[in-house]
Amino acid sequence: MTTLLAWLRLLRIPNHATAAADVLAGFLISSRIREVGPLPGAFWWTFGASLAFYAAGMVLNDVFDVELDRHERPERPLPSGAIDVGMAAAVGRGLLTVGSLCACLAAFGSGHAPVALVGAALAAAVWIYDRVAKPTAFGPAVMGSCRSLNWLLGMTAAGGPAAPSDWLIPIGMGLYAGGITLYARDEAARSRAGTLAIATLAMLGGLCVAGSSTWLLAAAGEGSAWLRSGRLVPWLLLWSVLTASILLRNALGILDPASGRVQQAVGNAIMSMITLAAVLVLPVCGEAWAIVVLLILAPFLVGRQLVSAT
Repeated sequence: MTTLLAWLRLLRIPNHATAAADVLAGFLISSRIREVGPLPGAFWWTFGASLAFYAAGMVLNDVFDVELDRHERPERPLPSGAIDVGMAAAVGRGLLTVGSLCACLAAFGSGHAPVALVGAALAAAVWIYDRVAKPTAFGPAVMGSCRSLNWLLGMTAAGGPAAPSDWLIPIGMGLYAGGITLYARDEAARSRAGTLAIATLAMLGGLCVAGSSTWLLAAAGEGSAWLRSGRLVPWLLLWSVLTASILLRNALGILDPASGRVQQAVGNAIMSMITLAAVLVLPVCGEAWAIVVLLILAPFLVGRQLVSAT
């Protein structure tokens, strides 16, 4: 039981729900599915690829950071000795291989070759972030690209992005994720208020970019029946409220950049990725699918009771 809990901590198991929400939302938005029902097999290969890549990223992150964690976070599974570092490295590399294989199978099953290319790019981005980019100034941008590619993994499996405005979603959510990464950079100690402020602006910019996709969708007279029934303004209000709730936590961290306050803001921003994905699905696919995506919050919340999301 202790070993199992250590692996759950190493994998940051609650956060896998955010990857699942992104790839599902991306697939739904590009496929323009309106009726809730079983999804094709190609989607499930894509879903598996997304989870494998995310798990690889979490494991390899701690493998390459093990010496730093011996000083800053000795309680983590690798520096504490709960999991062997060599075994974790092998598992991380294996997960990258599994993710790449699943992406190829999704490409074969869907008939859309770009899925395999996106999978290869995501595998490379995960490795580059963990091995090279994380401690550098480019770290947040590389992490943001991982989130963008995860959205595109789902979108390309459905043959998309279906419209030019759809590209704004992976771009915006990548910028948002990059902002979270910058915000969390010094979360183990006391952060710098200036860095937190810049990160918050990046997150705001990302949410504005992603949200503008719905405005363009409505302007083109497209979208779900829910959106076309004159609900653009309510949607914009909902998106604005979500944005404000996320940035309020960030603002509290800027005012008091202590470790606990910053970690709370980071955890809230990560959890909000699921809600944001559901709200982005709403104007394209309707209420039913938005609720399905939102239900992914349940495993996140349950998992967070077992292990920390940060």
